Amino acid sequence: MNFGQQPLGSITQGSLTGGLEVRLHPHVSVEDMRVGKFLVVQGMRSRFFCMLTDVALGTANQRIISNPPAWEDTFLREVLAGSGTYGTIELAPMLMFTPEEVTDEYSPKKDPGSKALTGLASFQPQTSTNMELLPVKTIPSHFSQVYEASEEDFRRVFGWEDDIHRKNFSIGKPLDMDVPVCIDLDRFVERSNGVFGKSGTGKSFLTRLLLAGIIRKNAGVNLIFDMHSEYGWQAVCEGKTYSTVKGLKQLFPGRVEVYTLDPASTKRRGVKDAQDLYLSYDQIEVEDIRLCARDLGLSEASLDNANILHSEFGKSWILQLLNMTNEEIKLFCEEKRGHQGSITALQRKLLRLDNLKYMRSACPQNYVQQIIKSLEAGKNVVIEFGSQSDMLSYMLVTNMITRRIHQHYVSKAEKFLQSGNVSDKPNQLVITIEEAHRFLDPAIVASTIFGTIAREMRKYFVTLLVVDQRPSGIDNEVMSQIGTRVTALLNDEKDIDAIFTGVSGGSALRSVLAKLDSKQQALILGHAVPMPVVVRTRPYDTQFYTEIGDPAWDEKPDEEVFAAAELAKADLGF
Repeated sequence: MNFGQQPLGSITQGSLTGGLEVRLHPHVSVEDMRVGKFLVVQGMRSRFFCMLTDVALGTANQRIISNPPAWEDTFLREVLAGSGTYGTIELAPMLMFTPEEVTDEYSPKKDPGSKALTGLASFQPQTSTNMELLPVKTIPSHFSQVYEASEEDFRRVFGWEDDIHRKNFSIGKPLDMDVPVCIDLDRFVERSNGVFGKSGTGKSFLTRLLLAGIIRKNAGVNLIFDMHSEYGWQAVCEGKTYSTVKGLKQLFPGRVEVYTLDPASTKRRGVKDAQDLYLSYDQIEVEDIRLCARDLGLSEASLDNANILHSEFGKSWILQLLNMTNEEIKLFCEEKRGHQGSITALQRKLLRLDNLKYMRSACPQNYVQQIIKSLEAGKNVVIEFGSQSDMLSYMLVTNMITRRIHQHYVSKAEKFLQSGNVSDKPNQLVITIEEAHRFLDPAIVASTIFGTIAREMRKYFVTLLVVDQRPSGIDNEVMSQIGTRVTALLNDEKDIDAIFTGVSGGSALRSVLAKLDSKQQALILGHAVPMPVVVRTRPYDTQFYTEIGDPAWDEKPDEEVFAAAELAKADLGF
């Protein structure tokens, strides 16, 4: 209990489902209360951790409203404040802590310094391993006092980054305090998660923070489909002045590998040690293009005929199709009961693949297998798209690579489950995709690999990190499986509704989400945090690089590097 603090107010009424109403004490200004604030209520036996969800004004007598004092009459306004007029706040209880041994019930007559106050001995600093926070099953009694959350309260609930028992990572700080709010990365990676927010709210920065935390704490390995080249190498910050931020390869040079579908673009950006990535027609299966059917303009009939072609020609079905003449197509349809119009349309539309820089008739090596080997070795892989960042390329490449990784991980996980040998256990894999609603649309989600991963792949050590500005476009069943949701400002009512799909008590948090600032604020709720919390997100700046990154190479001008090389040759007598 925060005995050194003045209480903010008293519980006047409320319910378990509807929340608690608090009347603020006269010395507390209603203007100091912010939606999303973290407060604690000290009940008779339990301590309740709550979020402030609404602020209101109240009056003791309706006559005051009908005849309000003049603005210049400060004396009368001060007389009325706290008695005739007052502020109220609404609290949503999220967690409660009841000490196993309660000493004596609270009595306002007792000395505040006395150990006889409720559970005082039990509220001494505790570690994450010996304090049990429980879901709220009851509410505090009338006139229980409400306090500002202390630093120790935050530590009790959200842990500390230096906790040796958990892989905690600071994602930001509360709105009005200088104390870290941590997420448990072990719990974060074991389920699929989402980063949401309208355009310009900093989704990429939030995603970069989370990915850096996963790498730093060795919570898993990442496969990042980097549509706009924002995660692997340095990216441009939004703002009035031009500035850049470091990418994951610069922070963790030994633990991140960059693959590129556009080597020329990657070279122009100065990315070091990037590896080229090429795909071939003989790697494309019908299921790979099914996800791209909308972008290619393919009908269901064309996909059915693609299956006929694949059954006949196997891996070379696309090359065979592209080289067919009209007569050959006609003859094929007569023999195999295909539809000539559908196959001709399929041929015409698949010709678009010839314009993709990374597509080859055949590849000298299997690049997808190379990526899988990197992931197995514990390397984090970023796939940059460069100029190939149109939706057709993004959906085709992500689908091709992810389907093969899915097959590999299912096989490896089954082997581990059969043997029980720790050496057979796959690395926990987190796959990051942007524009996630295009992959998880209700119309196609049942037949895509991403829907399968979101619903089932947790048991095979593969989860998704979806980044999107339109969560309402994601299938409801998939949204209900999203473990942790990191959400910046959203304005659309349907998007706000989607965020709280499958969340108990989500209605109380709607106002919190709608009142976030447009920059550097986020609501975090779900599996990786004990209770919902609003944070000022951690700055992604020089201080962060120092705290989180591995010792990187010193970047020197080319002239200095060449001069050092010549000096070394001279020393060796060359």
